[in-house]
Amino acid sequence: MPQPISLVGGKTLRPDGAVETADLHLADGLIVDASARGSLQIDCRGYHVLPAIIDVHGDAFEVDLHPRPGVDIAFPIAMTSVDRQLVGNGIATAFHGLTVSWEPGARSLDTARHFMTSLAPFREQALADHRVQLRWEVYAHEPIADLANWLTQDPKPAIAFNDHTTSTLEAMRAGREAKLDQWARRAGVSLDAYLSLVDGVAANTPHLMDRIRDVADLARQNDAIMLAHDETTVEEREGHRALGMQVSEFPLNKQTAASAVEAGEHVVLGAPNVLRGGSHKGMMSAEEAIREGVCTVLASDYYYPSLLRAAEHLATRGVLPFANAWELISANAASAMGLTDRGVLETGKRADLIVMDRSDPWRIVHTIAGGSLISFGH
Repeated sequence: MPQPISLVGGKTLRPDGAVETADLHLADGLIVDASARGSLQIDCRGYHVLPAIIDVHGDAFEVDLHPRPGVDIAFPIAMTSVDRQLVGNGIATAFHGLTVSWEPGARSLDTARHFMTSLAPFREQALADHRVQLRWEVYAHEPIADLANWLTQDPKPAIAFNDHTTSTLEAMRAGREAKLDQWARRAGVSLDAYLSLVDGVAANTPHLMDRIRDVADLARQNDAIMLAHDETTVEEREGHRALGMQVSEFPLNKQTAASAVEAGEHVVLGAPNVLRGGSHKGMMSAEEAIREGVCTVLASDYYYPSLLRAAEHLATRGVLPFANAWELISANAASAMGLTDRGVLETGKRADLIVMDRSDPWRIVHTIAGGSLISFGH
């Protein structure tokens, strides 16, 4: 077990959003009451003590595992690098967006199987809590038996329902060969071979809704969090809600996002969207959505440092009060993913927190993940 720690004199973010100078004590991987002072005392005067960041959707790990098409790095080497990136950016819990698709290559079923087999032993040595968001491509019906197995595992994966195949079919019909060639190269096959694969998977179209219902049933039976990806209409949100998908991930317009928030559901948008001032696909601006109250959670998407930087951007520009900006990457993220044991600094919760210097730019001084201290200097 990690050494008991006391964080002394920091500006501590309380569950009610207040920031006050207070000591915090950690033992056995948990936040404990003041009667258990730690043998290690950390002077936090001048710093903020905050809940650690929770990343509900990140696929930057793919670059470490597969830096180029056909180049595969050994899992322990690649994921150790990812682990250090996470804690270095204040992320103590990460849901890796693992694509489960009909494509060959880095997003194939075989690649997903290897990831899921390799992750369990790796978790035992990792600093952060590595979890999985299964990004199931709804046209991929061969993996459903694997999904059924993975949804029984502990910790339980979340599952996102993705449909990128329809846009691929539309690209084929429109003759957008440059884009199709890009996707073919990612899959490690020729353009002709890729087009043949797309033709084959298109045959699943008549069975699409039946298979989506089947997988949603599996998720409900296993109490797995379900996310609907790239929703386009309020009607689509309502249909997904009826199937148990209570999180809207990257909805494409404010009306759909508002429908989710009005129903008490979480809406996830990308932190890089905040930093670049809008969606790289020309879709909804995350900052505008946050200003209008229709985004409740930010995800790293493809860049781990973006979560801390987006919170800094929102707070320093006055888009949100500091505590509310931090909720987007901590308390709200925990709520969206059904994690009741973290996300706030409260006795009995998991000892996941950061000590941060709020000078310009914000800087992580310490990350504590599951009670283990990782320091980055003063």
